Parts: sequence; C-alpha cells; structure tokens
Amino acid sequence: MSLKGQTAYVTGGASGIGRAVTAMLVEKGIKVYIADLNKQGAESVAKELNDKAGSQVAWSVGVDVTDWDSQVAGFEAAIKDLGGRIDYVYPIAGIAEVSWLPNRPNQKGFVKPNLSVWDVDGTGVLYTCAIAIQQFRRQEPNNFGSRGKIAAVSSVRGLYACPAMPVYSAAKFGVVGFVRAFGKFLPREKISINAICPAIVKTGINIGRSNWYEEAEKLDLVVKMESLINAFESLLGGSDVSGECIEIPAGKTDAPNGWILKPQNDFTTSESEVHVNYSNSQFAHQHDPQQ
Repeated sequence: MSLKGQTAYVTGGASGIGRAVTAMLVEKGIKVYIADLNKQGAESVAKELNDKAGSQVAWSVGVDVTDWDSQVAGFEAAIKDLGGRIDYVYPIAGIAEVSWLPNRPNQKGFVKPNLSVWDVDGTGVLYTCAIAIQQFRRQEPNNFGSRGKIAAVSSVRGLYACPAMPVYSAAKFGVVGFVRAFGKFLPREKISINAICPAIVKTGINIGRSNWYEEAEKLDLVVKMESLINAFESLLGGSDVSGECIEIPAGKTDAPNGWILKPQNDFTTSESEVHVNYSNSQFAHQHDPQQ
C-alpha cells in the first residue's frame, strides 16, 4: 500500500539524523514538517526538498523542544499546513553530553547543575510524544489501521550506561524505558511508539574531543546512516511493532539491514514478573479515556 499523501513531523530535522529521515520520508511520498531550533537551517532543508520535488513536500518551523509552548505552536502549525492530520512523529532533536557539574572541591556553596542535556534529550522527547499522542487520539485510523506512529531517537547509551556521560545516559535510558513501557500500552488505541538506538553516527553534532570521529572509525564504532534509515523505514506503513528498541550496534552484526531488535532483560525471579504485571494492573486506570 502506498505511503503517498501521508504526513510526518520531525524535530531536529535541519541536520544529522533528522535531516536524513526527512529526506527518506519525502522520497516515500510523505509530506514532512521540519521543526528545529535552527529555523534558518530548517527553512534551507525544506527549500532544497521542495525545489527537488518541484512542489511543496516540506515545511519548516523554528521550535525549542525544551519549551512546551514552543513545541505546541510548532505542532499546531504543522496540523494546519498538513491538512489536519499527522501520521508519523519523529522526536529526533538532541545534544551531546556537557559538563553538568564542575568538579571543584575547593568551591564554597553549591552550584546549580547544568541539565540542558536532560531538558533536550529527555524532557524534549516526552513533550513531543505527549503532543503527538494527543493528536493521534483525535484521528481516525488510516488505511494501515493506525492512528499514528512515533519513532524516537535514543542511543546505545540508553542500553549500556557510559560512566562519563551520566546525564546523556540518564536521558537516553529514560527514552528507552518510556518506549518499552507505554509502547506496549498504546497499541490498544492503534498508536505505536518505538526507539532507534544507534552507536556513533557521523553527524554535525559536537561530541567529545576534536578527533572523536577519526578515532571512533579506527575502532569500528561508527555506524552507517543507511542502517538507521533502514530501521526507520521498517516502522512505516503497516508495521505493527511497538514498544521496541532497535539497536544499530557498532562493529559487525549478522543482521542484513544493520539493525536488531534489542530485547529487554529477563526477569530475575518469577515474582519480578508478577510485580510488573501487578503494578500494571494498578496504574492502568490512569490512562482511561476522560470526557
């Protein structure tokens, strides 16, 4: 079944993974709204895609994902320009680890920590998901039987903790936990959510030291953008996958498309599983429809 005429909203779409996903969606016939803090960059990408297509296939808007009102304004603009419906949402905007707490043993008093990484990579993703889910719940199922699909970007550092990247790891683990939890609840509403968890991807994001990518490539830690796009593509259309984390691991993998579904840890005891199921039954009512 064709994807032509479907619509998507991408945060962080002006560069890196977001830009690559945007280009892939347009190639599939999907109209895309690009939301990015770099408004000029988003406008440039949209113009490039529109010029190439010879018609309007992409729009742009400046959005600060850490600001709820900014996110709402950007999404409302997308709903209006895309004809009232959005089929896919991609919370991709993100930043790398920064010094969250300077190590100054002789300092007097207490310094407020820098939680900007948490704000963008954690809260920003949840804001985008919250807006998307509310919109999806208002929509009728499309030709694929879906009210809407979300594919967020986490990281392998949301699967394996990195000691020197505590806030980034916390945010990415948070996205993984949210997806694995709510992604198993939402399908009853014909909504899905998954997370893409890549190793190092060569983008314009400022990570580590100046020779970060060069040294990473020598260690076979850099993954192909093509593998990420393959993962995103697998979740389009009639895919019924939800609540899963797709890992694009460093090094060699037997997976033909360069990605694997990363399973959760096994329950330590039978009571551990009972505990999860019991907790689920006790809190499920919080998600009942309300007037």
